[in-house]
Amino acid sequence: MTIALYPGSFDPVTNGHIDIAARAATLFEKVIIGVYDLPAKRLLFDRDERAGMMREAVAKFPNIEVRLYSGLTVDYARKIGARVIVRGLRANSDFEAEFAMALMNKKNEPDIETVCLMTSNEYVFLSSSLLKEVAALGGEIRNLVPPHVAEALRRKYEAQGVKS
Repeated sequence: MTIALYPGSFDPVTNGHIDIAARAATLFEKVIIGVYDLPAKRLLFDRDERAGMMREAVAKFPNIEVRLYSGLTVDYARKIGARVIVRGLRANSDFEAEFAMALMNKKNEPDIETVCLMTSNEYVFLSSSLLKEVAALGGEIRNLVPPHVAEALRRKYEAQGVKS
């Protein structure tokens, strides 16, 4: 069985993330979405919220599982028996960062391959950071995230005193 790890912070999960996960699920027998515990960036949602939103978003895919992890991604991939790390690419800037990360992972674990899936056209511009900014300013996000994520964003910003 080929296990693929799709890692990320998913703060929050977007339709672009779901698109990559769904496509990976057609290529690999099992996809584990690894929600990274403590990325080096400011998070809006805690780890359990992010994992919960992702679980709900991919619940219809029988071969996708969501887990939390910490530490080096390549170490986690090895621990769960993943032979592949899946990444999504939106633009040239993504390519440079992903290329460097893939080379470093290959140096640390030569038996694990990185597979990059090109983002579908409708999500090329979409990032969690941009999405959060639009949501905080009251912009329309319903076609960019699952309904439960849009609602979680609304509640989170209202709790912070931001009218979205």
